[in-house]
Amino acid sequence: MRHRTSHRKLGRVTEHRISMLRNQATDLLRYERIETTVPKAKELRPFVERIISIAKRGLAAGAADGKELHARRLVLRDLQDRDVVGKLFDTIAPRFEARAGGYTRILRTGYRRGDSAEKAQIELVGSEYDPNAETGDDSATAQPKKTGVGGRLRAAAERLRGKKAEGEAEGAEGAENKAKPKRQLKSDKGGRATTKGKASAPRAPRKAGGA
Repeated sequence: MRHRTSHRKLGRVTEHRISMLRNQATDLLRYERIETTVPKAKELRPFVERIISIAKRGLAAGAADGKELHARRLVLRDLQDRDVVGKLFDTIAPRFEARAGGYTRILRTGYRRGDSAEKAQIELVGSEYDPNAETGDDSATAQPKKTGVGGRLRAAAERLRGKKAEGEAEGAEGAENKAKPKRQLKSDKGGRATTKGKASAPRAPRKAGGA
């Protein structure tokens, strides 16, 4: 019978698998979102939520009887970075004080090129990804983003109108260039190039006996 096989082995031995989960948990608590494969994200979710629950219990017990210090030592068994542990107890655990579990969210993001593995982004609840916050782009705040099917269709129609207007402007400019007359050169018998429509200047007669 298959006893004690509730977890995914992920093609790794026990030591390698635990080390990988510890590293991923450290990165998740540091950056609050990471991208990995779906099986790894499903294994990481209970691992990191257990760590957050230990930190919450330690903060709720308080530092009077030393339970907070004991909770920090339990967390330090899995997280070797003291800065991340400090962020966990100072910022992340108080954020989930009124939440009974479910601290992470898994979002499927497609398939990886090469081996077609299904990718997923796992993030902490309450730290939704905002691309404008990192780039400093204020265009989203100045103009509300169009959501829904109707908004996307209107945005596509506006882009098509803009491209059509640019094409018409280029066509009008090309027609103007074609309408302009081009100066064509015509060579006379003497081999000199003259402008079409203009008579060439007559040659001066040579003086008889002159040098």
